[in-house]
Amino acid sequence: MIKMKLHIKLAEARMSQRELSEKTGIRPATISAYCNDSFKHIVKEHLDMFCKIFNCKAEDLIEYVED
Repeated sequence: MIKMKLHIKLAEARMSQRELSEKTGIRPATISAYCNDSFKHIVKEHLDMFCKIFNCKAEDLIEYVED
């Protein structure tokens, strides 16, 4: 199972989901889905924006956990 660690990056940056939504233009519901691991797919452009904002690599945002 793929898990997003976006909520961890948000906490480290002391940024709210709403602030991230405003900075990126990504809908708040989509940000919430990423944070709660209820997303169906990850948009490549979103991942690119998150890496730029948090100055990190994709592997800092995504991990694979066996079921």
